[in-house]
Amino acid sequence: AKLKSFAAKIIQLLKEWTETFPYDFQDEKSMKELKEIAHRITQCDEENGTVKKIISQMTQNLLMALSARSQYQEIREKFRQPVADKGTILKNKPQSSQKDILSVCCDPLVLAQQLTHIELERVSNIYPEDLMQIVSHMDSLDNHKCRGDVTKTYTLEAYDNWFNCLSMLVATEICRVVKKKQRTRMVEFFIDVARECFNIGNFNSMMAII
Repeated sequence: AKLKSFAAKIIQLLKEWTETFPYDFQDEKSMKELKEIAHRITQCDEENGTVKKIISQMTQNLLMALSARSQYQEIREKFRQPVADKGTILKNKPQSSQKDILSVCCDPLVLAQQLTHIELERVSNIYPEDLMQIVSHMDSLDNHKCRGDVTKTYTLEAYDNWFNCLSMLVATEICRVVKKKQRTRMVEFFIDVARECFNIGNFNSMMAII
């Protein structure tokens, strides 16, 4: 009975640890230790298998979090392509396939909702340890500027890149229009989108548009 009670506390500890700081288990050694502990705990409750189900769900959630981090790392590397390469891709793209945003989505509310989905997806992958890592690398003697050796905050970088990409998208969509009336319409459209973002509570997309 004492062993089961102790096992329940260990499970709670591991569950909160893996949910709050999943990146602690990204190397093989720590993951191996986690699996060994999980195996020993499941032996305490072989009768009904409740502990085994909890451990299995915990491990699955951890692997999903680590997989998401790996995907952000891949995206980060793609964004680091030379500017010349991106220019070549745009030049080779047929003009007929380069649609403006109004031809894709002309409803400000729908666009604001889609932007909010993207925001929530980015935010959901930011963990406390990402923020703690930034804080731990702050140099108090250098006007609180982050040092260049911060290499593991991929989710924060992805979120920051999204803000910049949205700002550039808005500027590009407005500037690419030649006629003044169409450009005015485009500006008014993005104002409406920003207003809808405000109504939803998506202040990050609103500020990116502004």
